[in-house]
Amino acid sequence: MKKALVIGVGPLNGLGGQLCRKIAQNNFEVFVAGRTKESLDKVVDTIIKDGNKATPITVDATNEDQIKDMIKEVGLGLDFAIYNVGNSRPGKIIEMDASYFRESWESCCFGAFLFAKAVVNSFLNEKTAGTIIFTGASASLRGKSNFGAFNSAKGALRNFAQALAKEYAENLIHVGHVIVDGGLAGERIKQRLSDFEQRVKEGKLINIENVTDAYMFLYNQSKDAWTFELDLRTSQENW
Repeated sequence: MKKALVIGVGPLNGLGGQLCRKIAQNNFEVFVAGRTKESLDKVVDTIIKDGNKATPITVDATNEDQIKDMIKEVGLGLDFAIYNVGNSRPGKIIEMDASYFRESWESCCFGAFLFAKAVVNSFLNEKTAGTIIFTGASASLRGKSNFGAFNSAKGALRNFAQALAKEYAENLIHVGHVIVDGGLAGERIKQRLSDFEQRVKEGKLINIENVTDAYMFLYNQSKDAWTFELDLRTSQENW
């Protein structure tokens, strides 16, 4: 059985949790990685109840030693990896502390570097034509007032993913970047929006299951016709 690794997993009904569930349904043993053990355990328990295999790994994506230990725990057979880390917290540029900006960059971009380095080394050591996908956002494409830190970090992540894709294409390692351009109909936004159900009915929020299908589409692409980037949004999104 092939193995998959998803880092940046939060609530079961968030993108990370649903990616894990979708991948497990496609005959992978899934390693569910993130900072909050309680959330990871809920995702893993659900996958196991579905009749599939999953293992939780508590990890800080910005800690190089922990990333290395995570890859060791996954072991041989890693074929599919997803970096899904990064929160879009607002803050005006001249009012934010340097630590605030650094934290955003470290979680979105520096952590992606540590993750990619470890995963690609695993692929190369096993001569695996694996797939690694990074989760982007509207901020990957354009700046927005009050989100300067997040915009900078996600824009940098996109460029990093492009560089990685070009460096390791000759090794048949498929690098993808999925831009989620708009609000996801998941647990976090549900808690923030009083009109959540109405927005879902009106098609103003992106369906998470359809997003997870897009990740699997990238994974299943032939090496002679693969895609670097998918840009996903609802028909109602202004862009």
